[in-house]
Amino acid sequence: MASLVEAQATASDAAHRMDAMYRYQRHIYDLTRKFYLFGRDRLLQLLPVEAGTPVLEMGCGTGRNLLKLGRMRPGAELHGMDISAEMLATARRMAGDRHVALAQATAQGLDAEALFGRPDFDVIYFSYVLSMIPDWQPAVERAWELLAPGGTLGIVDFADQANVAPWRRVILLNWLKLFSVHPRPEIQRGLMCRQGVARIEDVMDGYAYIILLKKPI
Repeated sequence: MASLVEAQATASDAAHRMDAMYRYQRHIYDLTRKFYLFGRDRLLQLLPVEAGTPVLEMGCGTGRNLLKLGRMRPGAELHGMDISAEMLATARRMAGDRHVALAQATAQGLDAEALFGRPDFDVIYFSYVLSMIPDWQPAVERAWELLAPGGTLGIVDFADQANVAPWRRVILLNWLKLFSVHPRPEIQRGLMCRQGVARIEDVMDGYAYIILLKKPI
């Protein structure tokens, strides 16, 4: 019981922090992020989505990726979760009358059956989310549990910046710290060591990476 209470308190604290960070920033989020969240559209292109495919974005933010995926693959069943109520408010406004199911939750504790009425998804993806989660492994494990047999888990996130000019690396990392983003080499290594790696792509010579994992049938 104690561990459950602690987990709930931690999730609540994280939600409050994210809401405070994005309460005003969400209004210009998509305008600014296009200048440094590279590879998002490439990930969407690689995802095996067609009409009727149930898709879940873990950490959907403003809904930008889900709505673009919906335009690229009409008829896909779109679902998104985020810890921030502020970001979800923007996502709902952006979605308008388009059918996108959205819910507030943590990636680690997502109850898809309760929130979305389904036990699993054929495609799940994280777009620049894992580098914001200090304990990222449980988030990936939960996504893997929610992935249907034969499904695809996709990730795009910051790489270690080893090949980026030192001055650019310092500027980028200091900028990302303002938003609680911490690129960590162990995330990429951990993902590459998992079972089911189907594709790995470099983005801009070590700036970011894309990984697709295929769950066995």
